[in-house]
Amino acid sequence: MISKHLPQEAYVWVWLPGATEPVVAGLLSRQGGTLVFNYGKSYLERSNAIAIYEPELPLRSGVLPLLNDLSMPNSIRDASPDAWGRRVLLYRSMNGDPTELDELTCLLESGSDRVGALDFQLSPTEYIPRLGNHASLEELMEAAQKVQEGLPISKALDHALQHGTSIGGARPKVMIETGDRKYIAKFSSSTDMYNVVKAEYIAMRLAKLAGIAAATVKLEQVMGKDVLLVERFDRVKVAGGWQRKAMVSALTILGLGEMQARYASYEDLADIVRSRFTDSGNTLRELYRRIVFNVLCGNTDDHARNHAAFWDGHYLTLTPAYDLCPQSRTGNEASQAMLIFGQNRMSQLSVCLDAASKFQLSNNEAQGIIEQLQHGIIENWEMVCDEAQLTAMDRKLLMGRQFLNPSISW
Repeated sequence: MISKHLPQEAYVWVWLPGATEPVVAGLLSRQGGTLVFNYGKSYLERSNAIAIYEPELPLRSGVLPLLNDLSMPNSIRDASPDAWGRRVLLYRSMNGDPTELDELTCLLESGSDRVGALDFQLSPTEYIPRLGNHASLEELMEAAQKVQEGLPISKALDHALQHGTSIGGARPKVMIETGDRKYIAKFSSSTDMYNVVKAEYIAMRLAKLAGIAAATVKLEQVMGKDVLLVERFDRVKVAGGWQRKAMVSALTILGLGEMQARYASYEDLADIVRSRFTDSGNTLRELYRRIVFNVLCGNTDDHARNHAAFWDGHYLTLTPAYDLCPQSRTGNEASQAMLIFGQNRMSQLSVCLDAASKFQLSNNEAQGIIEQLQHGIIENWEMVCDEAQLTAMDRKLLMGRQFLNPSISW
């Protein structure tokens, strides 16, 4: 249950590369209206210590200054829940007071199996994970529906929902484990105007079939409703348990705060890829393919938290693509969440073509990528729709409106 008294500090624990148990890295504490971080002496003395993220939180003693007028380190904010997780935390609070949901409270009350390799504790010496009770997908779906409707749930399901409190995004979801795999389970929402779960499944499958490095997905039926299972790529099962892979969002990589997210640019991200990413040439090509695919499938929710990279303490490596979900349109023209070329974010293939040189691609190479991805969607469309058991009406709704909308033509 959320405390009535706002916490003043939290110890940041980290899973180092190859480890199955966390160590304490340092302290996140209030300083006026901000949250600041400093590494612990014992962590700095470790021979295998890595920075939580550089250049934001370099390995040095003392309170580390915040960059770019941020209110807390971005690389730590990446581990905090977004809209859905905060909604669940608010639901679980005693009085539903949103003022209790400050960042420290969200970090300390949300589930410990969060994305990436960080967690947060009140103690610097004892790690006690906040894990939800085991529950079936049916029970978790029922609990998520009741949260959306503001209805009471049992104490057991309340604890089970702990699995969904640390995840980003606005839609209802939980984390589940089956054997040697972990998944993010995404549910439908009562406000959906079309089958969003199946639309995301189709987009993710088409992306992978078209050659994009996308997360593996499965579609299941639970209580007569669709559930999308996205396999987690930030976990590795080994004999001693689970290893966690450190991750940072593109927002963190770009050094932008939440209020500056609208200025996020693929061109700026490409500049950083060239200097700080492993295999930069292929990474630039892969990033360009994802931009084009987002335009082709109608995913305009490609904001900077929906792109991420693994962090090994020295270099960044692009993660598999995730959250490729076609968005509803009220008209034909649309715009991407991130700028594509200059100040242009229009969802048009001509804009993608204008940006080609920033990704070390010639005009002919970029045209080839666009044509190959278009062909991949068309060639695999019926097969993937059959996999999803998509109705003829929904196929007609998606193709030509979200997927391959005529307004994107170049």
